[in-house]
Amino acid sequence: MKIIATLTVTLCLLAASAYAALSSDQTKRLTDAGAIVAALRDNGIPQELWTRAECVVAIPSMKKAAFIIAREHGSGVMSCRTSRGPRINTRRVESTNWSSPIFMQLTKGSWGLQIGTEQTDLVLLIMNQRGVETLLNDKLSLGSDVSIAGGPVGRTASAAPLHAEILSYSRSWGVFAGIDLSGGTLRPDNEANARAYGPNVTGRDVITSARRLTTLPAAKSFLQALRRNVGAPAN
Repeated sequence: MKIIATLTVTLCLLAASAYAALSSDQTKRLTDAGAIVAALRDNGIPQELWTRAECVVAIPSMKKAAFIIAREHGSGVMSCRTSRGPRINTRRVESTNWSSPIFMQLTKGSWGLQIGTEQTDLVLLIMNQRGVETLLNDKLSLGSDVSIAGGPVGRTASAAPLHAEILSYSRSWGVFAGIDLSGGTLRPDNEANARAYGPNVTGRDVITSARRLTTLPAAKSFLQALRRNVGAPAN
């Protein structure tokens, strides 16, 4: 009986390890996502908005190829806060606990007289739980299922679109700015998530930490960028 139990545990561990063996593309996604989040937090995203965000999506190098009909496609990752700190003096203390990341895809198409290619790094702040729930159920149609707006840029920017459920930020050619992604579709990358966590694990399982999952070593820099306390006063 002990031999059977030991064999079962061993097989489970081997299976978990197999699912944690990410592709080189997935590893690069996670590494680049960490760099983008760090850069945009330092140069564009107001701390007050960051503290209010429920989830963060990072899309490294979203590609736009255009010849009359433009098509934009990007692959990235998303993590959500797993807990919230208590309120102190009416302001909420930022949680440093973030979920394991799930892999995401964003697509957008448009008509118009345009030609050429470009790449843009994106960070999306999902500001409320309704947007998270809609996304985890299937996908989000940006501007339709949820409202989206380019976020204000600057460490102390105050002109935030208060009713937008998603705020978007971009970095292109070294310039940091808000960006309008209305008409795009954001969804979990099910194939990549199955490779990372197993075929029976849903995005909701990962985000809510409902199941014990294999840690992704490649996610370390991304999670560190999310947890980093930007602009804290020196001791």
